[in-house]
Amino acid sequence: MLISIHHRTSYRYDRPFNHAIQALRLTPPTDESQIIRSWSITCPGIEYAAEYQDAFGNVVHLVTPPGETDGLEIEASGVIETNDRAGVIGSTHKIVPPAIFLRPTAKTIESPAIAALALQCCRATRLDTLHALLSSIHETVTYDTDATHALTTAAEAFRAKRGVCQDHAHIFIAAAHVLGIPARYVTGYLLIEGDTAAFAHHAWAEAYTDDLGWIGFDAANGVCPTNHYARLAIGFDAPTAAPVRGTMRGAGSEDLSVEVVVRAGDQ
Repeated sequence: MLISIHHRTSYRYDRPFNHAIQALRLTPPTDESQIIRSWSITCPGIEYAAEYQDAFGNVVHLVTPPGETDGLEIEASGVIETNDRAGVIGSTHKIVPPAIFLRPTAKTIESPAIAALALQCCRATRLDTLHALLSSIHETVTYDTDATHALTTAAEAFRAKRGVCQDHAHIFIAAAHVLGIPARYVTGYLLIEGDTAAFAHHAWAEAYTDDLGWIGFDAANGVCPTNHYARLAIGFDAPTAAPVRGTMRGAGSEDLSVEVVVRAGDQ
């Protein structure tokens, strides 16, 4: 399937600033699940950006916008051809061993309640266990855009039994860690039938099995990713996989808007 994506991030401030550094993880990978047909990033200073691959294998552009300004706009767009592999990604970035993704962060530390859920989902095989986790979290945690915020942890969201895709992914990762299963956070895009636009990118988790490699699990929707999903970046949690992350010096209060438009086909 061809998926056309336009991702726009806009910052506005109440007073000008003259120095900023932005780390852009806005370059999707080509892997077993997708091929990048076209892609471009526009941002003030992008032509002078340092480009490197981080420890997770993400392509990063380190941008310092030139001159003084009271705003910043970053746009990424292109076409991705996706394949339906029932969520199976396989081996990616083999330099980093899967065991590194057993490391917890402040967002993915388990609570006693998450540990109890994880233990209840134990099955004969790791794959069956992961599917049980997927179903249990989806059924237990209601999708609610007003219940949590960017700083909410897995433990807090699970206690509230409400959250958004970020929270579902963090809970899944925390539960997988309880069972000794490597799991990581994924940001990306989701094409929803009959709905061409969203207010933010989507997020889900991937867990590792010895025979299949990395497999995606979207607990917010209760499914493994299909060809309607496009992967963007991976990390331990939402902050380490954030598409745009940076600092400004001298700026005042911030007004942030994010617009993501996802369409089927080469549009």
